[in-house]
Amino acid sequence: MPDPTYVRDAFARIADRYVMTNHVLSMGADVWWRHVVTKRIKQLQPGRLLDVASGTGDLALTVQDAMPECEVIATDFCAEMLEHASSRGVRKTLVADALDLPYGEGEFDIVTVAFGLRNMGDYELGLKEMRRVLKPGGHLFILDFSLPKGVLRKPYRFYLHNVLPKMAGFLTKEKDAYEYLGGSIEQFPAGEAMIELLEKSGLQEGSATPMTFGVVTVYEAVKG
Repeated sequence: MPDPTYVRDAFARIADRYVMTNHVLSMGADVWWRHVVTKRIKQLQPGRLLDVASGTGDLALTVQDAMPECEVIATDFCAEMLEHASSRGVRKTLVADALDLPYGEGEFDIVTVAFGLRNMGDYELGLKEMRRVLKPGGHLFILDFSLPKGVLRKPYRFYLHNVLPKMAGFLTKEKDAYEYLGGSIEQFPAGEAMIELLEKSGLQEGSATPMTFGVVTVYEAVKG
């Protein structure tokens, strides 16, 4: 698992260029990924949503724009990233550690985490904290990278480990900021492994939906 101090420092250094870099590296697909998650959330008509490890607030802002009646709160342990979330229009932000959320039991209808669980120092503890703050019957949505299967797996891994870090380094002017990314994706539980982890963390009805040939996956689970 990634070292939290390293991850926080890396994000602080690239905060100013983070949004642009993600759009370029994903060729704009990241916008579509967030809209897919938001469409699912909208069907549940939540009143209060917590976006954990929100970073620059991309998902929080997408949800907020689509559901202005929903109270959206974005948290992250990197203050520099949240400053950008606020400046981009996320109405409520709070610097907080995802492994020790400053909220009581059962406060939220929905909890989301996009490309953030993979960066936490303890996946299971992070999931248990997200479950804790969910209301009974509340939904957790996870959007994160995964590895494609079949013929695309080998070329994608080459891109992930050899091309992407160099491109990201050029775009962010921080040579080593994305060097950990490939390893973190390789180690991150995906598919059935993630569903098992969700169940181990006390969540139910876990599902996995791969997108863009399996480059990312949307996971959904419910607090019983």
